[in-house]
Amino acid sequence: MRTTSYSHFAGRPAKRLTLLMSVHDQTHHHSLEMEILKRARKAKLAGATVFKGDGGYGASGQVHQVRLLSDDRPLAVVIIDQPDKIDEFLEGIANLLDGVLVTVDEIEILDL
Repeated sequence: MRTTSYSHFAGRPAKRLTLLMSVHDQTHHHSLEMEILKRARKAKLAGATVFKGDGGYGASGQVHQVRLLSDDRPLAVVIIDQPDKIDEFLEGIANLLDGVLVTVDEIEILDL
């Protein structure tokens, strides 16, 4: 059972930041998604999750997938927090996001 409650967000404005990239994306010789997670935690954002896909394609039309001898999976980093914190975080990591598809959505967090 989950011990953390997100009720402090219920009924308040929130944003979802989604960063779409490849498992091959790197910064300073280590994985980009782990650098983003590290920075999100340091910024004390409410939460971040990495989702690894089995396959997908983007603007190039090239299908990215897991193969026998290579892993070219797409992945998404999803971060949720208050709008001002997401905006500030995005500004701080902008230099890492060359070639990354970035979306920001206004969302509603439900306390069910």
